[in-house]
Amino acid sequence: MKNRIDPTEYRFTGKGSCHPHKLPTKLKKRLYRDDASLAEQLGVFREEMDDLQQKMIAHDRYSMLLIFQAMDAAGKDGTIKHVMSGINPHGVEIHAFKRPSDEELDHDYLWRTTKVLPPRGKVGIFNRSYYEEVLVCRVHPEIVTQFQRLPEDATKDLDKLWPRRFAEIKNFEATLHANGTHVVKFFLNVSKEEQKKRQLGRIDTPSKNWKFNAGDLTERALWKDYLKAYGEAIEATATKNSPWYVIPADDKGDMRLITGAAILHEMRRLKLKWPVLSGEQMKDLAAARETLLAEK
Repeated sequence: MKNRIDPTEYRFTGKGSCHPHKLPTKLKKRLYRDDASLAEQLGVFREEMDDLQQKMIAHDRYSMLLIFQAMDAAGKDGTIKHVMSGINPHGVEIHAFKRPSDEELDHDYLWRTTKVLPPRGKVGIFNRSYYEEVLVCRVHPEIVTQFQRLPEDATKDLDKLWPRRFAEIKNFEATLHANGTHVVKFFLNVSKEEQKKRQLGRIDTPSKNWKFNAGDLTERALWKDYLKAYGEAIEATATKNSPWYVIPADDKGDMRLITGAAILHEMRRLKLKWPVLSGEQMKDLAAARETLLAEK
């Protein structure tokens, strides 16, 4: 099936502004006919992703870090599951980050994610990430001033804190890229109306009750503050080598297809190939073949 999706339409590399509230949360025309068509397209994506990931393991020079950020109920878990489920689990590592532990608060804010970065040859997936430190913490600055145990000089002027953290994150990702880790970031852009629908679904469906948290409504009331924080974070940290994708998220099928196309686009950029063996290694293979064929 021919890929009709151009993921670069949703790609930000640091040029121009990013205002999520002005960007589409839903396409004018769906990218799939029905559930069968959706499954077929996702299957094609996963097949190529799996092939490229196997080459990544064999090549052993690159890793990839996929970061998923979104408002509540945007569909991070489902997108990760449906887009990446066909990849060899040996080559994928997933980490979900929630409220920092006491141990994590005793380190800098990048520590808890740095220690689980994907090694060469693997794809790492972060469900939330260090970006919470310029998103949730920005909307709720008391987290920084009261709970993060930072030196007083670091928090006395919050207007300087956020640009400093943007620069730290940007430099961190540049270092990762220079050492073979390709960072790709996704903001799943759901509308406030669609979030309301999904939150009501969690309340009205017994099997989804566990997903609902009363605190979600508190955060929903701060919708404009969060979108402003997301827009500024994306603008400040998007680069050619570590881009952001702002994905329309009101239709879960379209969201998954665009995300899959974007991951494939970024994996292809690495130009992964099977390693070429040396002459000596080829001789060893030939000798091993003869030994195996000579067995009775």
